[in-house]
Amino acid sequence: MPSLNWAIPFLSLCLLSEGLSFDYIIVGAGPSGLTLANRLSANPQIRVAVVEAGSDVRNNPNVTDVTKFTTALGTEIDWQYKSVAQTFAGHRVIDYHSGKALGGTSTINGMTYIRAQKAQIDSWEALGNLGWNWDSLLPYYRKSEHFDVPTAAQVASGASFDQVYHGETGPLNVGFPYSLLNGTFTKDVQDSWEALGVPVSKELNGGDVRGISVAQSTLDRDANVREDAARAYYYPIKDRSNLRLFLNTTANRIVWESHNETAAKGIEVTHADGFIRVLNARKEVIISAGSLRSPAILELSGIGNPNVLSRFDIPVKVDLPGVGENLQDQPNNNFILQSNATFNGTMSYAAFGNISDILGQLPPVNISEFALKASSAINNSISATSLTYLFQLQYDLLASGVPDAESIIGTTLNFGLGPSSIVASAFWLLMPFSRGHVHISSSDPLVYPSIDPNYFLIDFDLDIQIAVAKWTRKFWQTEPVSHLATEVTPGFEALPLNATDEAWGEWVKSTFSANSHPLGTAAMISRELGGVVDSRLKVYGTKNVRVVDASIMPLQVSGHLTSTLYAIAEKAADLIIEDHADIGP
Repeated sequence: MPSLNWAIPFLSLCLLSEGLSFDYIIVGAGPSGLTLANRLSANPQIRVAVVEAGSDVRNNPNVTDVTKFTTALGTEIDWQYKSVAQTFAGHRVIDYHSGKALGGTSTINGMTYIRAQKAQIDSWEALGNLGWNWDSLLPYYRKSEHFDVPTAAQVASGASFDQVYHGETGPLNVGFPYSLLNGTFTKDVQDSWEALGVPVSKELNGGDVRGISVAQSTLDRDANVREDAARAYYYPIKDRSNLRLFLNTTANRIVWESHNETAAKGIEVTHADGFIRVLNARKEVIISAGSLRSPAILELSGIGNPNVLSRFDIPVKVDLPGVGENLQDQPNNNFILQSNATFNGTMSYAAFGNISDILGQLPPVNISEFALKASSAINNSISATSLTYLFQLQYDLLASGVPDAESIIGTTLNFGLGPSSIVASAFWLLMPFSRGHVHISSSDPLVYPSIDPNYFLIDFDLDIQIAVAKWTRKFWQTEPVSHLATEVTPGFEALPLNATDEAWGEWVKSTFSANSHPLGTAAMISRELGGVVDSRLKVYGTKNVRVVDASIMPLQVSGHLTSTLYAIAEKAADLIIEDHADIGP
């Protein structure tokens, strides 16, 4: 009988290729990607693949333990990005944290669940995105959520809510931890903020975030574990035969149809063992890799600014200069305080203030000057005219009372360090005017992109950050909390009560960190204004490529990103299903 050794390579190739065609391929298994995977694969006739560079971390205690925020940062489940040296912040290189795991950044974030301000979501429709407003997104916030009504003990510890804004049957558990600090400290915090004119908020998630409240969290209260995207949206449906997950697999680039260069054929991926292959998509390729990685994948695929692509000999498929531009993130500073008491519970007291709260009134600014400076900093990839329009909209939001300051308090128990007398008081401006960019730095997909947030490019951002710092310090000097804790970092010797704004500015710039809320790098605005996706989240100039993650958000929001990302992805799933309803499976 003749040898069949010749057939082994052929048979192996067939086995590798078998079943590698899908209707939808989703790149990224974070909140957006897994929400889409869950909803799209609910139809058993639809085959869905999810590509994720990280691994399954369901048994990692740094993920599951609700009291271990920050312990996973800098580990193998964190991408551990770094910015370029920041020209306007002492040339510091800033660390960026982003989840590299099944569940994405929801596996390493602070679990804070705070939605955007109503007017901010409404502004998306004002930018020309029909159907993107608060009233249309609220049902998706609720659809994603399973809210746990606080217990009597949690209410006594400051938990509050308005059920009308919450969902009861969604996949994502939201609520308050059993470990909430009890005693009188919560009331003291509320009283001190009220003395500064900041009201106690019963519900931060109803479209108005101004006020002081105990923040809600993404956690499974009864199991006392973090509710990351995988626990909410993937594990319950992981056995669906039409859903395939590729872990430890890097998405390299989109592969295009030979007869139609704007139609995606699939995704080229690299497995952990270095094996490269193509996953084929019959319907769509959906990029949900996050604001720092999604634009890089687009650029590696030939979508972006020709000036960027030409540096790495990447053929231009779609000339789209807005890819990777419009990067917005918030600078985070903090005070450390010490109390005479030992805090044996967790706290997440979030105070939001508008310009009136922190400055008294909104100062006049030169929007055109802001726009010229920002456009120049990004090599005019987005014109000054376009930025003038966007900045005026942002300024008008601030003028209308949208919060521009957040000050949040936590104990060492929030950070996995056990009970102590130490309190961390972090704060940041919410809507910076500075704009940066993220672009590929090589044609090699394994090489990290170049990240430049341009912190404090616009002087007004530094002015606001200083004002938020003073506002937060004033809170700690206001009765009754003034007798409960003393500032130890930076302390009054390093930064006196009568410190000049110049001294404050130097302290801010030398000590801030990234808030790791980057967005806007594939913005949902018109192509003429520098946008990347349309109101159905399709990439301009392509037939079947979408982006669904924080990169599509055109402006910063006053809440935290996670809640809004789930809502965006829920809405996106409906848009995708609707677009293919007439085509059939």
